[in-house]
Amino acid sequence: MNRLLTLLLAACLGTAAVAAPPPDTAASGPTPYPGDAKDWPGQGAIRVFGWMTDNRKAFWTERERKQGAVVFAGDSLIGGWRTMAKDFPDLNVANRGIGGEPTRGLLFRFQEDVLDLHPKAIVLLSGSNDLSAQQDPKQSRANLAAMLDQAAKAAPGVPIVLCTVPPRQDPKAPVDPARVRELNRQIASLAEGRKNVVVLDLHALLAGPDGNPVPELFGADRLHISAAGFERFRDALAPVLKQLNVG
Repeated sequence: MNRLLTLLLAACLGTAAVAAPPPDTAASGPTPYPGDAKDWPGQGAIRVFGWMTDNRKAFWTERERKQGAVVFAGDSLIGGWRTMAKDFPDLNVANRGIGGEPTRGLLFRFQEDVLDLHPKAIVLLSGSNDLSAQQDPKQSRANLAAMLDQAAKAAPGVPIVLCTVPPRQDPKAPVDPARVRELNRQIASLAEGRKNVVVLDLHALLAGPDGNPVPELFGADRLHISAAGFERFRDALAPVLKQLNVG
């Protein structure tokens, strides 16, 4: 297990669902992360840190209470939304963001942490850590597509808001803006042919005319979203959820 906690691998690069029975309670906790890259689903970078296991254990304790929630899934850009419940007071929301996680990690836990909640809707924002890992955007697209396919099978018609990746300008994790744009083109293309998937262009919401992060909408690292940024996110997302009859 200690080796697993320090694992940092880079592998080769309708209608809403009706009420459903609670998840299987036979298991006592989340499925452990695989110790071998070949046992992971998806493509690209793999990262496992101790806090990820801790987060998933905490999520597990809320499985019953969060049945039928609007599930927000992703990395720290979701996990850092501390005011989510306050910002959506009329919704049962479940924050299932884990910091540092690439799309492949979310794909691994997507069934247990998202679909097993029988979500009323899903808000999906993932891919920024793939950029940090210099991953091919096509691999990120494949992982996100696999999640959408899982959702289509497990909960046909459940509304999904698929978010583009925000702009970033972190000197400690530099990424060519062209790669961000390419990833977002790949993300937006996933809505084609999926009637229940709506794209929210978070990049456009949080970027200035030059395409760079609007300073007040981000933390000092120009990577993580600030309180003001989450307010803007909320203001754009709320009418989308209403349009999808999520309420």
